[in-house]
Amino acid sequence: MRVSRLLLVTLREDPAEAEIPSHRLLVRAGYIRRVASGIYAYLPLMWRVLRKVSAIVREEMDGTGALETLLPQLQPAELWERSGRWAGYTAGEGIMFHLVDRQDRSLGLGPTHEEVVTALAADLLRSYRQLPATLYQIQTKFRDEIRPRFGLMRSREFIMKDAYSFHANPADLAATYNEMEAAYRRIFKRCGLQTLAVEADSGAIGGSASKEFMVTADAGEDLVLTSGDGLYAANQERAESLAPEAQPLEADLAELATPGQASIEALCAAHGFHPSQTLKVLLLLARFAGGRAQPLLVCLRGDQQLNEVKLTNTLSSLQGEAWGSLLTLEPLDAGQLGDPKGLPLGYLGPDLDDAVLAGSPGLEPKFLRLADHTAAALGRFVCGANQPDRHRVGLEWGAGPLACPQAHDLRAAQAGDRCCHDPSQELRATRGIEVGHIFQLGRKYSEALSARFTNEQGQEEALWMGCYGIGVSRLAQAAVEQHHDGAGIVWPVAIAPFELVLVIASAQEPLQVELAERLYGELRAAGVDVLLDDRAERAGVKFKDAELLGIPWRLVVGRGAATGVVELVERASGEKQEGPVGPLVSHLLERLQLQRLGGL
Repeated sequence: MRVSRLLLVTLREDPAEAEIPSHRLLVRAGYIRRVASGIYAYLPLMWRVLRKVSAIVREEMDGTGALETLLPQLQPAELWERSGRWAGYTAGEGIMFHLVDRQDRSLGLGPTHEEVVTALAADLLRSYRQLPATLYQIQTKFRDEIRPRFGLMRSREFIMKDAYSFHANPADLAATYNEMEAAYRRIFKRCGLQTLAVEADSGAIGGSASKEFMVTADAGEDLVLTSGDGLYAANQERAESLAPEAQPLEADLAELATPGQASIEALCAAHGFHPSQTLKVLLLLARFAGGRAQPLLVCLRGDQQLNEVKLTNTLSSLQGEAWGSLLTLEPLDAGQLGDPKGLPLGYLGPDLDDAVLAGSPGLEPKFLRLADHTAAALGRFVCGANQPDRHRVGLEWGAGPLACPQAHDLRAAQAGDRCCHDPSQELRATRGIEVGHIFQLGRKYSEALSARFTNEQGQEEALWMGCYGIGVSRLAQAAVEQHHDGAGIVWPVAIAPFELVLVIASAQEPLQVELAERLYGELRAAGVDVLLDDRAERAGVKFKDAELLGIPWRLVVGRGAATGVVELVERASGEKQEGPVGPLVSHLLERLQLQRLGGL
């Protein structure tokens, strides 16, 4: 490929909409262009990167015995209604683009394909002799993100590899799950990424075991907590830990005037309490697909924060199928009550009377009361008195209105917490970009969509399923986030758009052009993915563009062309070598061979 034919347009200034380095660099270097909010065109350079990432993914997936397929992006609502996810993905989280066709049928643009592939499995897989079976695809997915940002990191249209496996029993599912984990580790290593495999929440996909693969980067949206001994790593949504011990409260029961002290911080500052001696009460409203709007009263220790994912999972396990899927979880606003004045926000206690909900249209008449384990374990504590500007000191859990609510793990683990597996270890925090996620789905979808097979005993039972995703376009940008410097992108060789840029220092010098053209042909014949910069630009412009583009190697044909002397530059290290063409090209070919194998 020649730069003069590449449609290369680079920018010297950072684009206004770009917030993180990888986004800025991909736009500046001419890899992507924004078409609309969360929608990007992959320009020729980026498409070459995506094709190389996809090729690595295909090789590793094919190596596991998975079969590539292509499933429809337009999916009927009926399948999603049978799995119970249509309302959650449209009215609840609202991330599915959906429409009604001219026959008045509801359809959605696929954010994922569990329903479609399970319906196919129900039709195709009838006997244990056909199992295990794994299908995968690489295609465009659609998600109506509330706040698209960071370029390809959180876009509304993206490329994803998703695979789905079907099994006769849980042991076989676990074996494939482990095989996929190993394949994922190889994929990310070959792509030149440093990743961390962490325990994760299964979210709307569902299932039992799940694991995320995080690219460690300062711009990562996910907080990852790891133990110092390397034996534990989890996304904060999933992480468990031992909270610091609460400081004991030595005080008799009393009521305290606390004017203007509606926060834990203000209360403690005014009276010398430690936050761990206090109890905070959160009022939330959970809306379910079945139409139920359930007010929640959640008790936390004052020094802890609520983990909404854990609360969501707790609600899902408590309500079963009777309430339908959880659509939204939001703060309970006083304006939603029949008597807005009856809610002393900032001064609530765990014994807040259900009577405050009386006359509230559309709401259940009683609170569902929950507590985090750390709140349930408190002896004496400080909490609101359910009256404005009043708190109680020395209160204890007891009977009746002061009975301790159901206790669950509802708090967010934090850096500095003690580890559950070894209390001598503390959790450390790092930022990560999720590029892959694997799940053991179990029978959630096969039971809902009647995907059954005949086992060895001649009896029918539901298939066991797993699913395994990699964000191909996100992975490409994550590589830039992890590999860049002040001059531009530094692509790992395995996924770089080109392995080498061959620069003619002066396109007006016949000897330089002649030598460069000869090398261009020889390098291509040797299997090198080479880009020839044949533009009539100054050498300095070409060098800056080469660094911005991030191509791993640069071979410069300049004033030494008459004597066959060239310059070889490695982008990552900045190391320069000048010498005769033959030895330098031999050195380049040797290094490329090693880098292709190692992904670096």
